[in-house]
Amino acid sequence: MKVKVIEQHDGEGMFPTFSKGTKVTVTGEETKGFKHWFPCEIEGYQTYIPESFISEGVLVRDYNPTELIQNVGDILDVQEIANAWIVATNKRGEIGWIPAESVISIV
Repeated sequence: MKVKVIEQHDGEGMFPTFSKGTKVTVTGEETKGFKHWFPCEIEGYQTYIPESFISEGVLVRDYNPTELIQNVGDILDVQEIANAWIVATNKRGEIGWIPAESVISIV
């Protein structure tokens, strides 16, 4: 599925990919406005994680929290959807998260 960016999104920096089984420490309550997302710490990095990606304090799958920096009009290829966010690839081949509310489906 392809989507078009309708609202600019500025990410929170680049992150490494954390492997399945990596320890995750949830550091707060569910993120306001994004149901089932929680602030956390992974290997010293402060970030956010979908609830379904952790079980008993560890990752149940590989996870990279990097968000795409995108401008209005950019076209993205959707790879996955999780709790009102999408993982997408842009025309430069970069992969990352962007809020689903920032895009519209075009194909």
